[in-house]
Amino acid sequence: MEQRRSESHSHWYHETQSTLAARAQPLVPEAAEVEDRFLLGLATLCKGELRQNLQQAQPALLASRDLCQLLFPEALTTSLTHTLSLYDRLSTALTVAQVTGVQRLCNHYAARLNPLSGPDSSRESNRRLTQITEYARQLAMQPTLIDEAALQRLDEAGLTAPDIITFSQIIGFVCYQARVAAGIHALLALPVRWMPGVTVPADADESCFERAIDWQPRLLPVEPRYASENQLEALAFCQPQRALSHSAGLLAHDGDVLYGWGQLINVLEERITTPEGQLAAAVAARINGSRMCFSRYAPEKLRDALQESVEKAAAVAGPVDRALIQAAAQLTRSPERFSAAHLQPLAEAGLSLQSTLNVIFSTALAGWNNRLMQSLGS
Repeated sequence: MEQRRSESHSHWYHETQSTLAARAQPLVPEAAEVEDRFLLGLATLCKGELRQNLQQAQPALLASRDLCQLLFPEALTTSLTHTLSLYDRLSTALTVAQVTGVQRLCNHYAARLNPLSGPDSSRESNRRLTQITEYARQLAMQPTLIDEAALQRLDEAGLTAPDIITFSQIIGFVCYQARVAAGIHALLALPVRWMPGVTVPADADESCFERAIDWQPRLLPVEPRYASENQLEALAFCQPQRALSHSAGLLAHDGDVLYGWGQLINVLEERITTPEGQLAAAVAARINGSRMCFSRYAPEKLRDALQESVEKAAAVAGPVDRALIQAAAQLTRSPERFSAAHLQPLAEAGLSLQSTLNVIFSTALAGWNNRLMQSLGS
């Protein structure tokens, strides 16, 4: 039977749906044309001290925009080893944006996805898109749901090792983007809009942090003797970095994105390694169940309490740490509900605006790293 390509799709609930009616326009079609595809127009709303602090964060924002271009280019050519189409990438981004509930991201990725033709209507293509969508939703919502069997299902759906690495980076990046955008949105004191009745997934179980074992990749890393020039360049730059020392060989399957990811970590290093940055990263790792990231960032004085639960740590912490823990936890669990009210305790505890941005960036970046470590290794 000849395979058909459907020229219209319902992109809001886009997993397997299509329609023969005229293509429905996205809710905010102009969102596809925004110049800054990372903050999606939020930077233009910043004034005064917030604008000055964002100017100081320009290296991180520029690195994030470069990653946007790498992950979601205007056009893309697939190959036998890199089969993810631009439609696959943007539909994954929209799925993750919907999970985070950040409307600005949903508008942007829906508008960018709208003009693209989806996969053909064969059973194999439908199954592949279903597997991609389900995996993206689970990893974005609750990383502990991902195990070796989930990766095996991606392999059975036809994704290669380079595909899986790029796919995982896309999910992690949009989770990071959502939380940075939600944090800036809260600093601007803009109203939040979220769907009532949505259940927030439970934090990872304490048992995730009991076993002290080395992280092992679930896929074969790139062998240096077979690596391309850009893969070798990315490995040389990223492997010396503490956060990437274990995973760089695996992430090098997409050398360009690994290099961009390493640049972002490098420019955010000063923010991540501040006391407030480390505590925020530890809170995110505790919620997401990333033992390796938790052990790297959890402060000694709160390690045991935080391992037991985020609420336990908040109960025994001092006023400043309590405000940090609660803000990082809210941003990690429900970025769509994160508002100025969640940042007010930080200001009342005496934290500067720069320190508050450190909390936002560290929480967001940790969430990305947690998802890579959780899904691609054990």
